[in-house]
Amino acid sequence: VQLQACGGGLVQAGGSLRLSCAASGLRFSQYAMGWFRQAPGKEREFAAAISWNGGVTQHADSVKGRFTISRDAAENAVYLQMNSLRPEDTAVYYCAADRFGLGRTDGREYDYWGQGTQVTVSS
Repeated sequence: VQLQACGGGLVQAGGSLRLSCAASGLRFSQYAMGWFRQAPGKEREFAAAISWNGGVTQHADSVKGRFTISRDAAENAVYLQMNSLRPEDTAVYYCAADRFGLGRTDGREYDYWGQGTQVTVSS
């Protein structure tokens, strides 16, 4: 199983980025997908999740209204559209796959993880 995240970069506060995560080696349509992030010196935290069919989404309070998770079954990919970025959004962002959930917020429930992509927001 491989989860390949990309799309990170350096952006000014107020800007936007779109993260992508390409999944291979698993039946993508059977997995809920999530985005988590880890800032330097902090624990990993939940950002957003989406159910296997895209019917259920969850966003952390800290990103609600600014970030949107989506998925494309044809592309075996999950996305995180990030708008109105803030310096506190600076972190390594990871995508993860969850075989049995509908988009859970606890990273310990996830089965597979990608390598992460760095997002840096300057003030």
